[in-house]
This record gives sequence, structure tokens and C-alpha cells, in this order.
Amino acid sequence: MTVTRDDVLFGALTLRQPEKGPRVNVDTILLAAYVRDTFPAEGARAAELGCASGAVSLILARRFPRLSVAGLEIQEDLAALARENALLNGLDERVRFFAGDLREENPSFPSQSFHCVAVNPPYEEPGRGRPSASFAERTARYGDCCSLSDVALAGRRLLKHRGRMYVVFRADRIAELLAELSEKGLEPKRVRFVHPLPGKKASVALVEALRGGKRGMAVEPPLFIEDGRGEYTKELLEAYTTEGLPCLSQ
Repeated sequence: MTVTRDDVLFGALTLRQPEKGPRVNVDTILLAAYVRDTFPAEGARAAELGCASGAVSLILARRFPRLSVAGLEIQEDLAALARENALLNGLDERVRFFAGDLREENPSFPSQSFHCVAVNPPYEEPGRGRPSASFAERTARYGDCCSLSDVALAGRRLLKHRGRMYVVFRADRIAELLAELSEKGLEPKRVRFVHPLPGKKASVALVEALRGGKRGMAVEPPLFIEDGRGEYTKELLEAYTTEGLPCLSQ
């Protein structure tokens, strides 16, 4: 596997990641930026499912100094790369990465022990991938190793009561995601649609769901990547800071 070394969050983190395959992109940054500080003063724990090279986990650890994070990745080579990144950024005491399948019980991920779970699920439906696609591509893009139902079940299993799950997902499949979360006892509380620029359809959506929450969801103002003049918006640039995005609803 050919690996590149890249700065993230304007140099706040340095990541080694595959030249081809799952890499940090805008969706990665927005997912980490959407996580709110609802953590207890001590013993706060977060989990990232399908962590690839560990970007979201490491961003959360950098943003929230009292947070311990565990990342789970089905591909061993990516999990090993994530461990290297934790060491590289001096976060290995608070961030640990494990190889494993989110559909299975794992002693490193005890049930109902996390205050927060973050996940960027595969955007395509299982079985839709090209027959010639590699295992890595099918896993990352086509969900051959996990469905939305699997993701929601894993979140429910791992979260404490009133714990929060954060998801970034394709906007045109957001109804499927919301239905799965609600069915599994993870009630959607916030959603924010992300558009390439004003006048264009949303490409992805950010969702916060509460385990054991009551029904009622806030649809927040849209987030635009560009402003129509070819410039990145102030909100997008905020996502690339260690402070992340402000919460627009309570």
C-alpha cells in the first residue's frame, strides 16, 4: 500500500493515509466538526466505526482533551496505519485503534460504554459494487460488510443511555438512515444538509441521534461548501478548525 503524509486542520494533525482508497475528505472533516461537547467532565468515551486511517478519532481527541477514543476498522492494514497516526500525533494515550467487524461483539467495545459514536457509512447499497472492485473499495463504498441497519444496531449496542450518534451520509438516502436510526432506538435530533454551493442540491447530510431520545428533530440551516464565487464559505473553514461547527439548535 502506497501511503502519503498530509496535514489536516491547517496543520493541527498530520496523517499517513493510503494514496488510493479511503482518504480524508470534506465529509470526514464535517462529521468530526458536527460532534457536540455533551461529554461528562471525567471518563468521557467516544467510538468511531469504520475509522480507516483514524482521522475522525484523532480530530475528536484534539478537539476534546478529556475524551478517550476507540476506533474500529475491518481492514487490518488501515487499522495499523491509524495506530501509527495516533503515535505520530502524540495521541496514543487517549486514542486506540482496533481491527474488527462492527457487526460483531468486541471486548474492546463493551456494550453501553460510550457517550458518543461517529460513523461515515458506505454511501452505496450492498451488492451494487462493480464485480471487479477490490475488497477495500467494496468495503468503503458499497457496504458489502455493513448495511445501514448494521450501523444503527452497532450504535445502539455501544452507546450509553442518552448517548449520541453522529453520521454523515448521502442526502438522497437520508430517509433510509433516519428510519433505521429511529427503528433502532436512536432518535434523530438534528440534521443539517450540505450543498456544494447555493442553488445546488444537497450532496450529504449530517445527523445527530440520541439513544433513548423523544421524537422531534431540528432541521438546521444548510451548510454551503462554496459561496458561488469560487470561495470556500466561512462555515466550511470553521469546520477545519479544532473548534468545529457551532450547534445551531438545542
